[in-house]
Amino acid sequence: MTDYSFYQKGKQIVVLKSAEVDAASQLVAQGFEKQFEEISATSEKNALARFADIRRDNQIDRENFLAGAGPMPLIGGLTAIITSLVRKKEQ
Repeated sequence: MTDYSFYQKGKQIVVLKSAEVDAASQLVAQGFEKQFEEISATSEKNALARFADIRRDNQIDRENFLAGAGPMPLIGGLTAIITSLVRKKEQ
């Protein structure tokens, strides 16, 4: 399998074999940014499909985290209020 790197400029994504250093330099000179992900695959098409899967999974993870992170301060605040009320009743 071949290792592939990804370069992005806006919504445009270019897939290159990691060994293609000259082409990568040209893309960077044109304003493309090298992406963190590097993937081993049998073809550019398979590498791009896997890259899309990784990005989709990352987006889902981010959305799930934010969905859980939003209510947590509210739950903490309600817990503190309830604890305070229970302690006042005990005294």
